[in-house]
Amino acid sequence: MEPVGAFLETCRLARKQTHRNLTVFALLGTEVFNPDYLLLETALEEGLVEIRELGAEGSVPELRLVNRAERPVLIVEGEELVGAKQNRVVNVTILVAAGAELVIPVSCVEQGRWHYRSETFSSGAKMMHSSLRRAAQESVSFSLREGGGYRSDQGRVWDEVAEKARRMNVHSPTMAADEVFVRYESDLDSYLQAFGCMQHQVGAVFAIDGEVVGLEAFGSPDTFGLFFAKLVKSYALDAIDAGADAKEAKPAPSDQARRFLASAAKAKTESHRSVGLGETLTLESRIAAGSALANEGRLVHLSAFRKTGHPKSGNRVGFQRFSRRHQWIVE
Repeated sequence: MEPVGAFLETCRLARKQTHRNLTVFALLGTEVFNPDYLLLETALEEGLVEIRELGAEGSVPELRLVNRAERPVLIVEGEELVGAKQNRVVNVTILVAAGAELVIPVSCVEQGRWHYRSETFSSGAKMMHSSLRRAAQESVSFSLREGGGYRSDQGRVWDEVAEKARRMNVHSPTMAADEVFVRYESDLDSYLQAFGCMQHQVGAVFAIDGEVVGLEAFGSPDTFGLFFAKLVKSYALDAIDAGADAKEAKPAPSDQARRFLASAAKAKTESHRSVGLGETLTLESRIAAGSALANEGRLVHLSAFRKTGHPKSGNRVGFQRFSRRHQWIVE
């Protein structure tokens, strides 16, 4: 069995938590491994990784990374990098080998700046909002299918950033995506305080306004725990955008989370040569599409989002029939 399905077969869905219009279902792992890598934020803070523009002139969709650590470094899709000529987000999850130097694919999330603020990048300590990550992931998957590599549709990314700022009444002189996070920091903190990470938790299914919108998982509960706050805020920003005036909780039905997991577990996958170690897997089913990184046969990271619809028909995507082969227990 391929790594995504094999990993999800070992997981079980646990209790759900709800705050206003955001519901989080915990995904617990039974077969996990201890990570032998550093996280990007830690490696940058300790000076073990350096990220710069690609040459003096720079290149919007690419950055140069040097890993001076004696261990691999994990960079997760959607992580923000701030500084240099403009802020970027990482297009795909990458496991950088110890001592390696790579050119990494990124997208710009600060359209109105193209001048140096610093020579190198630092961590923005956040992941972009889930709807932006979904849009970028969709375009990267399309690019991979067409042989274009890990490039996103930069115009679509800029449009998503601009529309989010407009809807949420946030103005940024450089059209920086992180200004929305800054503006809604207290609201995001209120969401974060309402959710807790469980023991053995390796992932979560997220729902907004009673409908499942995404799945996030790591092969290690330690890694998931370190990303938990970033992920909650990533989805909470979209929850605030979707229903800023929502006062009552709108919990999603547990069956929806089960169906989404079943669909992701059975999704058709395609393997692509990773930017770093391992293999990148793109996956697609009737209701879910996503991307995963596997190394040595084990899942490192999985991110999947609910499809918004079929462009040709304009109809909403229905749920795939639930298979008894993939059953998750909600406690």
